[in-house]
Amino acid sequence: MKHLLKLEDWSTEEILKTLDLADKLKKEQKSGVEHKILKGKTLGMIFEKSSTRTRVSFEVGMTQLGGYPLFLSSNDLQIGRGEPVEDTARVLSRFIDGIMIRTFEQSEVEALAEYGSIPIINGLTDYCHPCQVLADLQTIREFKDKLEGLKMCFIGDGNNMMNSLIVGALRTGMSISVACPEGYEPPKHILEFAESFGDKFELCRKPADAAKNADVVYTDVWASMGQEEEKKIREKAFEGYQVNDELMSVTNDKCMVLHCLPAHRGEEITAEVFEAHADEIFEEAENRLHAQKAVLVECFAD
Repeated sequence: MKHLLKLEDWSTEEILKTLDLADKLKKEQKSGVEHKILKGKTLGMIFEKSSTRTRVSFEVGMTQLGGYPLFLSSNDLQIGRGEPVEDTARVLSRFIDGIMIRTFEQSEVEALAEYGSIPIINGLTDYCHPCQVLADLQTIREFKDKLEGLKMCFIGDGNNMMNSLIVGALRTGMSISVACPEGYEPPKHILEFAESFGDKFELCRKPADAAKNADVVYTDVWASMGQEEEKKIREKAFEGYQVNDELMSVTNDKCMVLHCLPAHRGEEITAEVFEAHADEIFEEAENRLHAQKAVLVECFAD
């Protein structure tokens, strides 16, 4: 039985195999070739955080694979009213074939895997966002024809996206430079993981230092879901951490720009840069569907 709890758990070979499968499923879907690989399987989708892309992509993806997606709001589940997560895991394991959960605490995802007997997929936690990063890697490879040897930079908060991008980039042979204000770094164990790759990783304070000679620039909102009360404090802290024409001038020619969405134009990215790279950003959004279908097949197929 296979889970996707965090990207650190997957080897380079597993990540690349999943990306290859995502490419194959995308090509088949575009060609009208049906692939009912998960016919008869039911995916329970638990949402304790609201979602656009995660819900639609998993629901459509599971349907295209021949399975049945079951939306489970925390408002409708006992897990949202005090039932221990370990009991929820054991009950749902008797009804359905796998769970995708989008929630706050990473420990909740880990507990579902520990106490349940079905595959668990992390659709997002405050700690990491592995499904998004698989879609990001798929998109980079589509546009650049490779991953190994490229340089990615991330401008912004040391949040779930930065955590997973560091792991995904380094696991697949990329180098990555990140720029964040003091006090907004990734957790210590992520930095230790990154530093084990030597000069493949760099933590910068100046965005231009991180973006120099980059092949891919990535950014995310300054205040993530659940941080709305800190928005003004964060806006002040992240002054100067905007992806704009000046920043892009120090990158390599044909540098990509990616954003996991939703984007706040005029804050973490200018409208001009966003629109100049809209084809890349919305291909990235579409690839959530294809990458997650590959994850579903890898985890749920017999």
